[in-house]
Amino acid sequence: MSIDLPFTEPIEMAPHLSGCPYDAYAQLREAGGAHQAVKPSGGAVWVISRYADVKALLSDPRMSIETRNSRHGYQGFGLPPALDEHLMNVDDEAHARLRRLVSSAFTPRRVEAQREHVQAAVARLIDAIAPNGRADLVDALAVPTPVVVICDLLGIPESDGAAFQAYTRSLMTPNDPNRPSTRELVTGMHKCLVDLIERKRAEPADDLLTAMIAARDGDDRLSENELMSLAFLILWAGFETTVHLISNSIATVLTEPRLADLVRAETDPHTPHMAALVEELLRRDGPMLTAIRRFPLEDLKIGERIVPAGETVLLAIGSANRDPQYITNPDDIDLDRTANGHLGFGHGPHYCLGAPLARMEVRTALWTAIHRLPNLALAIPESELPWKPDHRQHAVTALPVTFTAQPA
Repeated sequence: MSIDLPFTEPIEMAPHLSGCPYDAYAQLREAGGAHQAVKPSGGAVWVISRYADVKALLSDPRMSIETRNSRHGYQGFGLPPALDEHLMNVDDEAHARLRRLVSSAFTPRRVEAQREHVQAAVARLIDAIAPNGRADLVDALAVPTPVVVICDLLGIPESDGAAFQAYTRSLMTPNDPNRPSTRELVTGMHKCLVDLIERKRAEPADDLLTAMIAARDGDDRLSENELMSLAFLILWAGFETTVHLISNSIATVLTEPRLADLVRAETDPHTPHMAALVEELLRRDGPMLTAIRRFPLEDLKIGERIVPAGETVLLAIGSANRDPQYITNPDDIDLDRTANGHLGFGHGPHYCLGAPLARMEVRTALWTAIHRLPNLALAIPESELPWKPDHRQHAVTALPVTFTAQPA
């Protein structure tokens, strides 16, 4: 059974499915789950909104991530091969091979070894704003935390990480009239990575980038483009998604006092309650509205619709995670859920490699901000929080807060 939508197909993704589109997502789920839409750039896509469909398709081998399987010549950001030959652009054995090589370097030991470093980095950032009594926690905490963490993990200077992040954030705001051209941004990112890898080859150390270079130089080697592209992906994904996850999580806790009280009651960032809270924040308020595009290798029936082979498909993670057919009372943060099963980090072969690190970062940033900044509160009404007007990401772009100033 379907219902009439308050908007006609193809649906304009901006504004209907951008920013905080959860009411629109609910209407899509009720109206069949698979709908034609059009991106701001004019590209036609299918949006899949029901949990069961999204989860199944994330691991369905008939859904390709490779752009060569797009019948419309999908271009995306149009990155050159030196930046585009990474895990999120290949299927099957090619993907398994790259993931195996990176996983051998991205070990649990490396992630766990970051715990004290993450706590110290967050504490330094809080120390810097504590005497002021007010701050924007996006700029002061959410943005620099992943810079420090990823740079330490890769073994590169923080100044280089901050410069690369500036490139990526500009690339993700194509409508900004003041940003450099895409060509200039891509050229800058490529040069930055070339310099980093040359320096790391000259001065190897016990870090992720050295391990990736060693994997390239071993029997099952990475090509130069694969090495460059994987470094690019780790820097980009490690920054952008974690920034939004930290910002969104703090914003949610500050608008729901019971959650702030819960965090204050926890003795450290890594308790079971903190872990459960972060899983619920990932589910309900996670930063990814849609997964990276897929292309069916054959005509597929999704819900009541037939999606032709080669069409661009966006799997709406933000909708699936609030589907009442999958989880009871999906709009509530409930720490007593026995089985969350959210898709915030994806599902299947492309599940996010950096998920454990991102979870640790958000637990640490959230707990430390609440504990170290007395009377922490939003400086503006909740209704005035600015959200990124984007169909890909659910992201608060500024988080002005007040708190009781602490002596330096």
